[in-house]
Amino acid sequence: MLTKSSQSVATIKAEDASKNCILVFDPDKTHAGKLNAILDFLGYDLLLAHSREELAHQLKKYPGLLTIIITGDLSETEQQDIVNIVAREAEHILPVVLYSVPAKNEQPVSLRYPPSWVAVKYPIAHQEFSSALDRVHAHFAHQQTEKGQRPAHLFRSLIGRSPAMQHIRHEIEQVGPTDATVLILGESGTGKEVVARNLHYHSRRRGKAFVPVNCGAIPRDLLESELFGHEKGAFTGALTAREGRFSLASGGTLFLDEIGEMPMDMQVKLLRVLEERTFERVGGSKTIKADVRIVAATNCNLEQMVADGTFREDLFYRLEVFPINLPPLRERVEDLPLLIAQLNDRMEYEKHFSVRFSPDAVSILSGYSWPGNVRELANLIERLGIKFPNGLVEVNDLPMKYRSGTGDGVSHDSQLDFFAEAAAAVRSQPFAVKTKPTVAQILANGQDMKSYVSEVEKNLISQALEETDGVIAHAAKLLGLRRTTLTEKMRKYGLQRPREGRATG
Repeated sequence: MLTKSSQSVATIKAEDASKNCILVFDPDKTHAGKLNAILDFLGYDLLLAHSREELAHQLKKYPGLLTIIITGDLSETEQQDIVNIVAREAEHILPVVLYSVPAKNEQPVSLRYPPSWVAVKYPIAHQEFSSALDRVHAHFAHQQTEKGQRPAHLFRSLIGRSPAMQHIRHEIEQVGPTDATVLILGESGTGKEVVARNLHYHSRRRGKAFVPVNCGAIPRDLLESELFGHEKGAFTGALTAREGRFSLASGGTLFLDEIGEMPMDMQVKLLRVLEERTFERVGGSKTIKADVRIVAATNCNLEQMVADGTFREDLFYRLEVFPINLPPLRERVEDLPLLIAQLNDRMEYEKHFSVRFSPDAVSILSGYSWPGNVRELANLIERLGIKFPNGLVEVNDLPMKYRSGTGDGVSHDSQLDFFAEAAAAVRSQPFAVKTKPTVAQILANGQDMKSYVSEVEKNLISQALEETDGVIAHAAKLLGLRRTTLTEKMRKYGLQRPREGRATG
């Protein structure tokens, strides 16, 4: 029987089994389940195989796996069979072997695996295991480089298991195949261009160009020429004719970033292109067909700008055919471990070093408000990677503002409770922790991380409302949340103030 920690194996597409997916082979299902819980907490997708037949089947079905973790009580004959299967079905993979240390009166374990494979003692310490995974990641990146390819997993995907990111991915799958104009809204650093590129990737135009334009970075007197091109002699300095971004994106996608910074006179011209699907170059009279899909993005409140008269209402409604709202990082901190892993992989590929975070450090980072969102997280990881190349970052290694847990004035979210307890399972001590609960024990009775965190969050909000007599503003302050955020969470969980008719806050 094959299982995955959060979903049935049957739901995993072969092309989705990437660097983030690990196959665990162990004849003992109980033992494998414990290891599964640990790796799931570390942000990996897991497949389990309990027989050599299942192992061979999964290696054929999922050729893009990061690694295989081989553990359990295996005879030398069984070990040799495993080596043969891996050599035949997955020669590019660097496996990790977990082996038990023999008792005092027992004979040493005779490992029959190739010396190039990674062997790690079991029970295992977190830092030792992280080092093993570092070797695996480096091997994976090297294999992709040898093929002359950029690793598929480094495609800038929208990582995250939070409900918000699952909803975003669903929206992209819905609107991607169409030619509908999309308006991406979100704070700076939330990944609006990543969404735009994913929209292009999921469209019928993916074989054509994706052309980004930052409307706020181009001087207003040059923006028209940048977008539509110009003819020779159209203005001083126009020594030759030049194609604009609309022409370069023909058949593909034109991404208009920071659309809120576009001058009013250019808004009029863009509106005409959206309505008529044609344009003329500056200084020209020839009408050119605009065969492009428009995706726009902004961190501005366009509705407020319309009300203030700084953005055209008709253009706003032309752009807002399908709006996508990106949540800030502080509202999806449960995605932090996966984001850290992805950004680390990208840094390892591009800069040839990486850095790992202890569970306690991840717990502390989850309480920071992240005003710069994912961009700020990426900068922090690179900074720490330079200071501690291929090392392990502990809480005291973090810059002080991240250790304060408040950042922009927002205190720890209740999701810290999960990280604090789950960290016990992956600290630098054996997996078999007797004094503190394991992840499997915490997430008992079929619970998963999402339901556990939601239950903790719901109970904490209920308690805060009770303690403040239902005054939302006071409850929000007690929880370290914005009032609007608390209201949204109350609506999400169907919570009411305990005393109707009291002050609204």
